[in-house]
Amino acid sequence: MNAEEILKKIDSLPSGGLTTKKIRDKSYTYYQWTENGKQRSRIVKEEEYDNLKNQIEERKELQAQLSNLEIYKNKNAATSLEETPSFITNVRIGKTLDDFSASIKDYKKRELYSAIEQYVYGDSHDKVFILYGLRRTGKTTLIRQIIYNMKDEEKNKSVFIQINPTNTLAEVNKDLRKLETLGYKYVFIDEVTMMDDFIQGAALFSDVFASSGMKIVLSGTDSLGFVFSEDEQLYDRCFLLHTTFIPFREFANVLGIYDIDQYMEFGGTMSQSGDNYNKAIFGTKKSTAEYVNTAIARNIQHSLKNYQYGSHFRNLKALYDKGELTNAINRIVEDMNHDFTIEVLTRTFKSHDFGSAKDIMRKDRENPTDILDDVDGEKITEKLKKLLRILNQKEQKIEIQEAHRREIKEYLDLLDLTCDIPLVNMNDLSSKKVTTVFSQPGLRYSQAESLIKSLMMDETFRNVDAQERKRITERIFDDIKGRMLEEIVQLETKKANPDLEVFKLQFAVGEFDMVVYDPENVCCKIYEVKHSKEKSPFQYRHLINEENCKQTEFRFGKILEKVVLYRGETCEEENGIHYKNVEEYLIEN
Repeated sequence: MNAEEILKKIDSLPSGGLTTKKIRDKSYTYYQWTENGKQRSRIVKEEEYDNLKNQIEERKELQAQLSNLEIYKNKNAATSLEETPSFITNVRIGKTLDDFSASIKDYKKRELYSAIEQYVYGDSHDKVFILYGLRRTGKTTLIRQIIYNMKDEEKNKSVFIQINPTNTLAEVNKDLRKLETLGYKYVFIDEVTMMDDFIQGAALFSDVFASSGMKIVLSGTDSLGFVFSEDEQLYDRCFLLHTTFIPFREFANVLGIYDIDQYMEFGGTMSQSGDNYNKAIFGTKKSTAEYVNTAIARNIQHSLKNYQYGSHFRNLKALYDKGELTNAINRIVEDMNHDFTIEVLTRTFKSHDFGSAKDIMRKDRENPTDILDDVDGEKITEKLKKLLRILNQKEQKIEIQEAHRREIKEYLDLLDLTCDIPLVNMNDLSSKKVTTVFSQPGLRYSQAESLIKSLMMDETFRNVDAQERKRITERIFDDIKGRMLEEIVQLETKKANPDLEVFKLQFAVGEFDMVVYDPENVCCKIYEVKHSKEKSPFQYRHLINEENCKQTEFRFGKILEKVVLYRGETCEEENGIHYKNVEEYLIEN
């Protein structure tokens, strides 16, 4: 038979497959297929079983025969086919697929690339691969890199489908069936969560097409939608790979930017290259707010709307019904970063911190003054809190309750945007305090920066000359970066060492910025994290405190190493303290 005859015969045979289920010690055979994007099934009568089985097997044999025909293996023929089939969705095959993938040929690969490659060329069957994460974290680029690096034989059997909000699962189903009959094996579907019926019908991809031999990679920015579908329709039938967390190591290796300060200010998204890295996303208050709205808030809202037919809003339903949910999510993200900023300011303006602040300023001044002594830090932080409360009240038609904050924080954790680092108090080990860290540092820094700029416009600083105001601002930003550097080190150490416990440890006097505890071998390493490039015994005073170290070893085992992570050169001090460059640590971690 030629190709046309095979296609006609395939259309006349039943699609889908047979499965057997045991109910109360009795076996039943079910015929399962997909119709108009929805999965159907019925019990197979004993007298029809053999005939139905033979027809399904014949269809699969014909599909394999069709895919092996030379006309479908030849690249030129594959290109000509591009004009022959008519598709409902935006389908790229042949030359358009080549052009689509070729533009990224010089891009460096993220570490996630190998996991996708393993799925595409591996032996796994009946499962789909889900690539998900917030916007601008490299999902589509990873897919284009996989396609570009394929051999011609594989690329001729590959297709990229771009979903838009008007598409439905039924339309995708029709296109996939047509592609299946044409012998396409590698299917990449981008922005699949844009379809309103995706969560409810996601099993179509695994149960119908992946089970027939297709390798299907799904990607999208509605990360929460993928989490919901994995828990329901795609349970145990998918591989999940999250792209949102971009560690400093990848930021440096892929984009060629090895500066930890740039990572703090702009890290969290990917771009084409180091030279073309897009700093605009977190560059202004407006662009940051737009990113939170589109990449985070609408992500959560759209996923909740489509999950369990909108019945999973829980305490957030009142906000959604009044059109306030997007604004509330944005407000809560901003509040978390404002709380972080106020905490840093409070520490900066404490009287016992002023000495070091003034000392730093005096190094570059011939006739130093005590301008900081005139700044009432407590008054400033209280004023900021009051202004923020007023702002919240003006911007919201409905009050955000603690239940709202708790549920939205759960979703931020699921999106891999936030992560809690334990804060352990040696005098109260039963305490369950945590600090919340953002996996996109540029987002935190941008919102902190906006708040500091507002602070500098306050009447408290109106009588301070420009030079002094600049010095105070630099001191505040240095403290913010110091605290953020602690968080980055804690987060990346935790993610790189899932079998170890990573936490901050506080004592009656002093603290360790990070403890890495190995419960299996009962030992630990202790760290101080400094934003400075200079060395000073003051930096490691807590690490050599005999009483603090004694308590630590009693509770967490032998201390194997005492380390100061800073921005200077790696070296070793006489007191057994290791000084290590923090950028080297993060790249090697």
